[in-house]
Amino acid sequence: MRVYLDNNATTIVDPKVYEMMEPFFIQMYGNPNSLHRFGSESHPALRCAMDQLYKGINARNEDDIVVTSCATESINWVIKGVYFDHIVNGEKDHIIISEVEHPAVSATCKFLESLGVKVTYLPVNEKGVIELESLKNAITPTTALVSIMWANNETGMIFPIEEIGKICRENGVLFHSDAVQAIGKVSVDVQKAGVDFMSFSAHKFHGPKGVGGLFIKDGQKLTSLLHGGEHMGGRRSGTLNTAGIVGMGMAMELAVANLDFEKNNVKRLRDKLEDAILQIEDTFVIGTKEERTPNTILVSVKGIEGEAMLWDLNKNGIAASTGSACASEALESNPVMEAIGAEADLAHTALRLSLSRFTTQEEIDYTIEILKAAVTRLRGISSTYSYAPTWHKSGL
Repeated sequence: MRVYLDNNATTIVDPKVYEMMEPFFIQMYGNPNSLHRFGSESHPALRCAMDQLYKGINARNEDDIVVTSCATESINWVIKGVYFDHIVNGEKDHIIISEVEHPAVSATCKFLESLGVKVTYLPVNEKGVIELESLKNAITPTTALVSIMWANNETGMIFPIEEIGKICRENGVLFHSDAVQAIGKVSVDVQKAGVDFMSFSAHKFHGPKGVGGLFIKDGQKLTSLLHGGEHMGGRRSGTLNTAGIVGMGMAMELAVANLDFEKNNVKRLRDKLEDAILQIEDTFVIGTKEERTPNTILVSVKGIEGEAMLWDLNKNGIAASTGSACASEALESNPVMEAIGAEADLAHTALRLSLSRFTTQEEIDYTIEILKAAVTRLRGISSTYSYAPTWHKSGL
């Protein structure tokens, strides 16, 4: 059996999405900016797709959603755009992010630090989320931007986005949220959240790869990252990815329509898998079930390297992921585990299991069987472990 439990990395394209996209590869393939019929015949589908995106995140007509190649581009655009708009001129000099942001955020901020920008990396608590008081204390009169993810890609922990948005508004600070792991799993409403910018990527919610989006609140200035044409209202140059946009629009509509399914059915399967894992001696899951996206488990199995577990599962047809990477001389520990204060040995044991609406009961039953057997086998051949974490089996 083949079981895919790495849906926080990427997802299968929904067959309905693929069906919508197919004509724009070999039939309606004209450049949509061309004046002839080959170009103009795709306009109705493009308008429909953009409407689906706006409706999916509750954006207003006055707001802007710009299609990008991926969330990484969207994130780079926001952070570097704020740098050019508010920092280069000396108006501001400070950005705030959390210690557990995706590398698209943290690496971009590291780059800006090399240009003299001050960056505050907010610590997270034992559950992997920031404390609001630490955010309040970190904001200064020269803070230009706060960038905090909506949901964490490793733990699935959901951040208090509405409260963060309120703090930013009260202090006159721009607020960006990386919502890559939120759309299709929880309700995402840009009006309630109070974000100025929000990034997302289609392939995380059963759309195609190579297309994403950036929400820009009405009236917000943002210097373009790509120049060379008047595409997307002059904000982002480059020939439109018609098939990708159509696919992302349909994927957004389906993702929102299936939120109750995620909340009930996907969560039920996730909880069954999690409960079975926690019945194994010395296993730990980060965060309680209700605080996470309904599809995600970050588990540590005491005494077993995450990469060893990953390969054992892979050998049996199960795809998962881990923060541990096989380097030339050493294994790297999961950075989120490190950020929450896990002991060094435990930080190497992280295994992420992420479901989707296409995950079946049969697949979860098989995974439970294989995982239990893998733990028994790997613990049987591993050295004796002696550390004793203080975390509880029910989550932090």
